[in-house]
Amino acid sequence: MTSGMMAPLDRFRSWVKRRVKQWKVERIVEELKLSDVQLRKVMQLLDDEMNKGLCKGTNPNAAIKMFPTYVRSIPDGTEEGNYLALDLGGTNFRVLLIRLNGSEVSMRSKIFLVPNFIMTGTAEELFDHIAECISKFMHEEGIADQKLPLGFTFSFPCKQEGLARARLSQWTKGFKVSGVEGEDIVRLLHEAIERRDDIDVECVAVINDTVGAQISCAHEDRNCQIGLILGTGSNACYMEQLDKVETWDGDERAPRQVIINTEWGAFGDNGVLDFIRTQYDQELDAKFSVNPGKQLYEKMMSGMYLGELARLYLERLVNEGLLFEGQSSDLLSTPGRFYTKYISEIESDKRDDFKNTKSVLEYDLGIENYSNADCHYVQYVCSLVSSRAAHLASCGCAVLLNRVARPSVTIAVDGSLYRFHPKFGDIMEQKVSQLVNKGLKFKIMLSHDGSGKGAALVAAVACRIRDEQKRNGLI
Repeated sequence: MTSGMMAPLDRFRSWVKRRVKQWKVERIVEELKLSDVQLRKVMQLLDDEMNKGLCKGTNPNAAIKMFPTYVRSIPDGTEEGNYLALDLGGTNFRVLLIRLNGSEVSMRSKIFLVPNFIMTGTAEELFDHIAECISKFMHEEGIADQKLPLGFTFSFPCKQEGLARARLSQWTKGFKVSGVEGEDIVRLLHEAIERRDDIDVECVAVINDTVGAQISCAHEDRNCQIGLILGTGSNACYMEQLDKVETWDGDERAPRQVIINTEWGAFGDNGVLDFIRTQYDQELDAKFSVNPGKQLYEKMMSGMYLGELARLYLERLVNEGLLFEGQSSDLLSTPGRFYTKYISEIESDKRDDFKNTKSVLEYDLGIENYSNADCHYVQYVCSLVSSRAAHLASCGCAVLLNRVARPSVTIAVDGSLYRFHPKFGDIMEQKVSQLVNKGLKFKIMLSHDGSGKGAALVAAVACRIRDEQKRNGLI
């Protein structure tokens, strides 16, 4: 056989080799593709678990707790005046002044540091520091002589006992302040303000970031009935009718509704999602997370975990000789080193344009021995990981839309994953449209500063409702 006759045969062999390699890659990652049948099963299970959380008899053992937030109304556009907001969730915190005039909102804010010795000190030291910073801010803004309501976004696990009553369950994020766990944080804040005796501030509402996102958007769009966080973690809230909330222990007066903080990240902690969890979901949960067996729904669709999930699949492909000619790098082999932001960067590449992918591989992961085919497979893995996350989030949104059951509903969304991933929003809109009950329309709206603006708006709504009740002789 002449050399001229070998070329077509060599090309055929090369084609077969590529096809076999592609088939092997697809076989490994196929489990990340969820069918609509599977997604609808997830929806039914989620709806069932939510009902258990709302039912007084089943709530104690429910995976999804469905906490009433005591926020019972969204802004109606009549809110006016000056309101403070306090946003505490880490080593920095913000104090904000929100000026409301109907639909017009203006904000000023200042960031303050929580020193390490205060993060590990006493309750009195922490709240005295917060009160001092509030006082400094009010004096700088020339409002120290005003009596102002305050909305408090407190981003630590709490047991809510009223709109302005919340007991810290446990500290997270490096805080170890003594004398706070089990205590009402609003009482501690008020006591610190009273010790100063130079400002007059009343905390009228405590919220989390999910509620803040919803209320922030609701000020612009009265159809906003759902709040969603898709960032480092994931959670959702929605407006529910009181007659469906058996755990409600507040007053029965109108409005006969309340925003429910679902805490849906814990969906699946009782094993109901095992039918879609892969061996790498299990490995990530057991070896990478700090809370094995907890927040399993969140671990399949939030920014803290998606990068590591993609890394585990990429490592598998390398180990089987299907990627980078079987040669990894120390960085790719390091748990937690493939950041979720890489997924967003890689998926920002246009079709057959590997500029960002090559940059991540070469400069961020130290991989030099790669081909265009390798870049394609890396993109493919990232797209499946993020698409599954978007589809699972879509299941949750469709369930909440079905529960709200209004003809048109706006979903407020915040969080770094949703904001920075180039395709997440589009994938969600398409999938929610396929899953939601027929006849229900929705739109997704990006929320801006729910932890600041949203907290102040909740305070404004609380004051409006309280004034209305006073005028009607109800309190």
